[in-house]
Amino acid sequence: MFYRRAGIFHTNYQADRSLFPIPFERNAMFVVFAIALAAPWIFSSLALTSYIRPWLIWTSAVLGLNLILGWAGQFHFGYAAIMAIGAYASVHATRHGVPWEIAIVLGGLTATVVGVVFAFAALRVKGLYLALSTLALQFVMDWVISHVPAISGGVSATLQAPPMKLLGQAITSEAGTYYVVLAWTILVALFMLNLRRSALGRALVAVREKDYAAAVIGVQSFYYKLVAFAASAFIGGVSGAMLVFGFYHAVTPEQFAVNVSIELLAMVIVGGLGSIIGSFLGTAFILLLPGQMNALIAWGAKALGMDIGVEALAHIPHMVYGAAIIVVLLIEPMGLGKLYGNLRNYLMVWPFGYARK
Repeated sequence: MFYRRAGIFHTNYQADRSLFPIPFERNAMFVVFAIALAAPWIFSSLALTSYIRPWLIWTSAVLGLNLILGWAGQFHFGYAAIMAIGAYASVHATRHGVPWEIAIVLGGLTATVVGVVFAFAALRVKGLYLALSTLALQFVMDWVISHVPAISGGVSATLQAPPMKLLGQAITSEAGTYYVVLAWTILVALFMLNLRRSALGRALVAVREKDYAAAVIGVQSFYYKLVAFAASAFIGGVSGAMLVFGFYHAVTPEQFAVNVSIELLAMVIVGGLGSIIGSFLGTAFILLLPGQMNALIAWGAKALGMDIGVEALAHIPHMVYGAAIIVVLLIEPMGLGKLYGNLRNYLMVWPFGYARK
């Protein structure tokens, strides 16, 4: 049995509430962590810079969005604007001589302040009205960033990001940048793992399920919604800064437009609301699958000797990719994280499947 639980006795609350109470899962995490540390030597430079690094950065942002959407149950259609605030604030701080470590924290705090100020007004409404309010945040910030030269330099301007520095030392190597991004993603993932078993996490889930019932048992729904917006905005702001310093190396308003918010929302939904591993899987599905689909269809057409026009070849992968999203959600509406959970539950009793009956 993969998930062998014989001989595991939880004799205290600390053992029962540990992050990985089953030895197989704990050992699997050690293996994944070892592979992540050795990635610069295992994978090619192209894979590291074009696939793995952006996947890690976007996953950290998706985890932040999942905090407000999956844990607190609040719609947010303006998360790209939150990331843009953090990106621009950190870039300007670095250009004015602020150390890089402090600059990205300032970017996260700036995003937190804007997110909380806007949440005071947005949280007065619920449901679709809240979704429209957060969408308004996206459009307002898009206009402000584009039309205030002090922020972006103009509508079509590109603001170059200074080199990433850690403790005053410039990080110019691909491996060094990768390790900084990896450390931030691990930090966010550990925060979310511990949030799930904390009093704050349980309060957020209570607010998500029914805020009126939560208020009856003493959970102040408005307060915890503000906390969720603040924590989510900080993660989004720092992730936006990481995206600029660790991948784009420049920032433009188009990088954080409304379509980016929609893609982030798709990553959360496909991965699974409230699922940490689903955030990793959903980000990979939305971010990496389209490029692989394009290469696969082009290779298949060439192997079969099919003469497909350039325009058709450009649209067919998008059709297949959209169909793949629909198929995944039809098979499991709760996302890829739930599919993983189903497989885990099956392996828990394999090969004694009758134990569940």
